[in-house]
Amino acid sequence: MTLHAAVHLHPRLAVGPVRRRTFGSFVEHMARCVYTGIFEPDHPSADADGLRTDVLELVRELGVSSVRYPGGNFVSGYRWEDGVGPREGRPVRRDLAWHSTETNAFGLDEFMTWADAADVEPMYAVNLGTRGTQEALDVLEYANGAVGTDLADHRALNGHAEPYDIRMWCLGNEMDGPWQLGHVPARDYAVLAAETARAMRRADPDLELVACGSSHAAMPTFGAWEQAVLEAGYDAIDMLSAHVYYREEDGDQASYLASADDMDAYIDAVVATSDHVRALQGADKRIMISFDEWNVAASRGDAGKEPNGSDWPVAPRFAESTYSAQDAVVVGSLLISLLRHTDRVASASQAQLVNVLAPIRTEVGGAAWRQSIFHPFALTSRHARGQVLVTGVDSPAVENRRFGESAALYSVATWDEETGQLAVFAVNRSGADALALDVDLAAFGDAGAGGPAGFELVEAVLLHEDDPHRTNSARRPDRVVPRPLEEVTLEAADGPDAPASSRLTAVLPPISWVMIRLERTR
Repeated sequence: MTLHAAVHLHPRLAVGPVRRRTFGSFVEHMARCVYTGIFEPDHPSADADGLRTDVLELVRELGVSSVRYPGGNFVSGYRWEDGVGPREGRPVRRDLAWHSTETNAFGLDEFMTWADAADVEPMYAVNLGTRGTQEALDVLEYANGAVGTDLADHRALNGHAEPYDIRMWCLGNEMDGPWQLGHVPARDYAVLAAETARAMRRADPDLELVACGSSHAAMPTFGAWEQAVLEAGYDAIDMLSAHVYYREEDGDQASYLASADDMDAYIDAVVATSDHVRALQGADKRIMISFDEWNVAASRGDAGKEPNGSDWPVAPRFAESTYSAQDAVVVGSLLISLLRHTDRVASASQAQLVNVLAPIRTEVGGAAWRQSIFHPFALTSRHARGQVLVTGVDSPAVENRRFGESAALYSVATWDEETGQLAVFAVNRSGADALALDVDLAAFGDAGAGGPAGFELVEAVLLHEDDPHRTNSARRPDRVVPRPLEEVTLEAADGPDAPASSRLTAVLPPISWVMIRLERTR
């Protein structure tokens, strides 16, 4: 059976701008993300700084805009000063978050060198688990201070005279979680975060500060936590964090394919809480969301096992999901959700970048390759430009256990008036039926004195596999890749005043993600 769905667009109805920070990522000192991931001095591709240049090339291709560092749970036990200065003098410590040994061979200076090589904006997290305001001020001085004070001078002595000018700072990580080192009740964290934010603003009033929201929407304190944090520090912070990971549970494919419905509801709930506190305080500004951990976890499990007991290995192999075509479709839908909420999601970070739940995988001393989830991220980052349009969708529903019913079609479009580029991103969330998509382009038809406007089809790609569990590997890195979408057409309307092309049609197979790019012809 073929389902039928329609999308309605108007170039003057926009949600907000496409934000480059939507396409951020995350590098944590966890498993093999840093060591043998982005940093492997003995690798054949390593540069003079020990950075894997094969990974750098893939990061640039992925289109990552910003990277959050150094954690994650890791940051709540991290002493930033351990990772600066001559390597031979850096202490080796136990990492209590991931039961590993941290060599500190890679720290803030190495990360900033890597960020510059990768052409990404840094987002730095401070430790508010086992440390506090003074340590946050210290790392801020080291990173951003002009030469002439003690810690800035230390940075210069370490070979970096110019300030790093890091703009985005996270005030701790997941402090609502009992698993977090230094976990405290909401009110305690709220006061600490607010006072740390105010102190950091004394050093630099133009910082962009992210306070910890809930670790996920199923936390028992969800909502109440956000309210407490905002009531204490609404004036001092800019964003609240949100984190979520999805996986197929108990074979419930239909609910997994509809995961974006949960992300939509999560964002809406955080916005509602934020705006409630705004009203209570009579504030002018709106708090934005930093969705700085999001991703899917492979339903078939991860490579490796998290260490425990007496074993404290360096860079152990665990949490290395091998992603399927189906996982890539869900990732594509989550990117659509983030874009649909661009009016309130100011920044996002897919977690993580390399090896750990990552779009890029590596082997020690060997290859680096693109996982299936690499492709929807790269294509969306590359082609989402201009404004995110209000995307009206008429779609039949598909049933699932978690939500009852979800729309089969999940879609968003972006419009760059300056270049005349229209990009449509769509997912068929049906597990069994193809979907015929009809996009009404009539509202784009007014080209003024030049006559009716039209579009030409520039590119149409499809991510779909008949076997939705097909994966990529080091030996077979191109099994799951985007391919040309064959069933796509631009149709002209009748009449002398009709747009040259007023309708886009396409057929999406079951469990598929598509990107269709059009260019205005006049």
